[in-house]
Amino acid sequence: MADAHFVMPAFVLRNLSDKLYEKRKNAALEVEGVVKQLASAGDHERITAVINLLTNEFTMSPQANHRKGGLIGLAAATVGLTSDASQHLEQIVPPVLNSFSDQDSRVRYYACEALYNIAKVVRGDFIVFFNQIFDALCKLSADSDANVQSAAHLLDRLVKDIVTESDQFSIEEFIPLLRERMNVLNPYVRQFLVGWITVLDSVPDIDMLGFLPDFLDGLFNMLSDSSHEIRQQADSALSEFLQEIESSPSVDYGRMVEILVQRASSSDEFTRLTAIIWINEFVKLGGDQLVPYYADILGAILPSIADKEEKIRVVARETNEELRNIKAAPSEGFDVGAILSIARRQLSSEHEATRIEALHWISTLLNRYRTEVLIYLNDILDSLLQALSDSSDKVVLLVLDVHACIAKDQQHFRQLVVFLVQNFRINNSLLEKRGALIIRRLCVLLNAERVYRELSTILEGESDLDFASIMVQALNLILLTSSELSDLRDLLKKSLVHAAGKDLFVSLYASWCHSPMAILSLCLLAQTYQHASAVIQSLVEEDINVKFLVQLDKLIRLLETPVFAYLRLQLLEPGRYIWLLKVLYGLLMLLPQQSAAFKILQTRLKTVPPYSFSGEHFKQLSSGNSYSTIMHMSGLNINEDGDVSQNAGNSHNGIDFAARLQQFEHMQHRHRLRSKEQTLSRTSPPPQLTEVKIPEETRQSGSGEGAEINRPPSRSSRRGAGQ
Repeated sequence: MADAHFVMPAFVLRNLSDKLYEKRKNAALEVEGVVKQLASAGDHERITAVINLLTNEFTMSPQANHRKGGLIGLAAATVGLTSDASQHLEQIVPPVLNSFSDQDSRVRYYACEALYNIAKVVRGDFIVFFNQIFDALCKLSADSDANVQSAAHLLDRLVKDIVTESDQFSIEEFIPLLRERMNVLNPYVRQFLVGWITVLDSVPDIDMLGFLPDFLDGLFNMLSDSSHEIRQQADSALSEFLQEIESSPSVDYGRMVEILVQRASSSDEFTRLTAIIWINEFVKLGGDQLVPYYADILGAILPSIADKEEKIRVVARETNEELRNIKAAPSEGFDVGAILSIARRQLSSEHEATRIEALHWISTLLNRYRTEVLIYLNDILDSLLQALSDSSDKVVLLVLDVHACIAKDQQHFRQLVVFLVQNFRINNSLLEKRGALIIRRLCVLLNAERVYRELSTILEGESDLDFASIMVQALNLILLTSSELSDLRDLLKKSLVHAAGKDLFVSLYASWCHSPMAILSLCLLAQTYQHASAVIQSLVEEDINVKFLVQLDKLIRLLETPVFAYLRLQLLEPGRYIWLLKVLYGLLMLLPQQSAAFKILQTRLKTVPPYSFSGEHFKQLSSGNSYSTIMHMSGLNINEDGDVSQNAGNSHNGIDFAARLQQFEHMQHRHRLRSKEQTLSRTSPPPQLTEVKIPEETRQSGSGEGAEINRPPSRSSRRGAGQ
C-alpha cells in the first residue's frame, strides 16, 4: 500500500474524494495517466497496489464522496490499462458490482457509469462476469431513482451489444438465472427480462428455442400484466418463438404442453387465447410426439369449448376436431384410460357444450377402442348414468347413444337396463322428466322389442311394488303414444294371429300386471277384448281409487287418438266386436258420471250404429250365455279373441288367458296387501305386546277384512257366467 501512495500523488487522492465532481474527474484523469505509465513499464505489481488502494480506501469507505471517487478511479485505471485491463478485471469489477446495492443513489449512479466505461474498454473479456452483471442490472432496472434507472439502461444496451458479438457467452449458465427471475412481478424487471430474451433469440449462434420450456411459463405470466406495453412485448416474443417452432425440425413439445395446459385455464382472457392458439399449433405440428399428452391437451380444450370469449371457443373447437381426427394405437402410447378419465370429469361441467364434446369423445373411443374402453366401464358408468338426469336434451340423447354403443353386447345391455331401472327407482324426477325421452331413444338405438322385453323381465320381479306400478304406467304410456314404437304396436295387434306378437304380449303381460290400466291398454292394443272384459270384472272396490281413476281418464283420452283408430272403426261392426263394446261400457260404468272422461266415452258410444247389434244380444250376454253361443245366435263368423272354438274363453293362438288372469289377480292382490300395510303403518299406534283377539264370528265366517288380506278374491265371486 505504501507503494501505491508513493506512486499516486497526495493531491490526486485528496481530490478523488472531493465533494465537487469536477475535482474528482480531474483526479481520475491523473489516475488514468499514472496507470498508463505503469502499464507501459509493465509494472503490474504497482498497478495492483493502485487498484487495491482505490478499492479498500475509497469504494469501501463510509464516506459517500470517497466511494464515488473510488468508482471513477477504478474506471480511469481500466482506461489507462487499455489492452492489459483483462489481467486486472478480477480486482476491478467486484467492487463496482458491490456498489450497485449502495444506499446512496448517487453512488449507484456512479457505479453504473464506472461499469459502462470499464465494459467499453474490455468488451468481450467482460463476459466472464455476465451473470453477476445481469443480476445487478435486473435489480437496477427497478431502482427507485430515475437517474439510476437511466444509467442502468445505458449500461444494459452496451452489455447486450457485447453479448451479441461475443463467442464466449454461455447460454447454459445463463438460463437458470433467467428462469429464476421470470416470476418477478415488477414491471421494470419484466421489461428488462423480455428485452434480454428477445435480444438473445435474435443471435443466430444462441439456441433460445431449445431452452424455451425454462422460461415459457414466465412469458405467459406476463400476458396478464397490468401494463399494456409489457403484455405487448411478451406477446411479440411468444409469437416469434411460435414461428420458430413451426419451422424447426426438433422441438421439445412435452414440457411446453404442461405449461400451456395450465395457462389455458387462466383467469386472464388474453392468456387463455394465446395458450389455446399454441396448443392448436402443437396438435397440428407435434404428431406422434404429442400422443402421450393427448389427455392433458384434451383436459385444456374441453372447458375452452364453452369459453365466454368467442375467439377462444373457435380455436378450441378446431383443436378438438384436429385431436379427434388423429388416430393412434395404445401401443404407441395412446392412453385410453386417461382420455376417458378426462371426458368423464368434464361430464360434470356446468357448460352444455363441454359436456356434449366429452360425450362425443367417449363415443369416438368406443368406436375405435371398444375393448380397451370396456375395461374402464365401471369407472365411467356411474357418470354416464348420472348424465341421464342432465338438464339438456342434447346431452341426454348423446348419453343414450353412448349407452347404446356400450350395450351392443347382451351382457352390457342387461347391465344398462338394470342400472337404468335402479336410477329410475332412486330418482323419481328422472323418470318423470326424462323417462320418456330415455326409453324412446333406447328403443330407436337398441330395438324397441328388445328394450321392452328386458324392462318387463326386470319389473316382473321388482320388489318395490309402488315403483313397479309407476314404471309400468310410464312404459305403457310411451308404448301407446310414441311414434318410435309404432312397429311394436303393430306387432302387438297381431298377438292373436302371429307367434311373435303372442310372445311379446305374454312377455309384457307379466310386468304390466302391476297396473290395471296398463293391462287394459295392452289388451285393447292386442285386441284381446274378451280378456280385457274379464280383467275389468276382476277389479274390486279397493282397486278403484283416485290413482286408478286418473289412469283411466288418460286411457279414455288415448282411445280418441290415432293410435286407437282401428278400435274406433271396429265399433262400426258392434255385432262382430261384442266384447269390445262390453269393455268400453265396463270402463264407462267405472267412471264418475260428472267426469270429462265419462262424457268423452259416452259420446263415443252413442255413435255406435245400432243396425247390426240388437238389444237381444245384450240380454243373452247378461243372462250368462257364453260368447260363442251369442256369436252362434247372431249368425256371425267371428275371428277375434273370443274364438268360436270350445276353449274360446281360455286360449287363443297359444295364449292361456285363464292363467294370465290368475297372474293379474295375484299381482293385484300383492298390491292391495302392500297398500293396506302402508295404511296401517300410517294410522296405527306403535305396536303393543298384547294379544289380538279375533271375534269368533269372523273366524267362522272366513269373511271380513282379515280374510280379504290373506286370500285373493275368488274370480267366480266377481264375474258372471261365461267369464
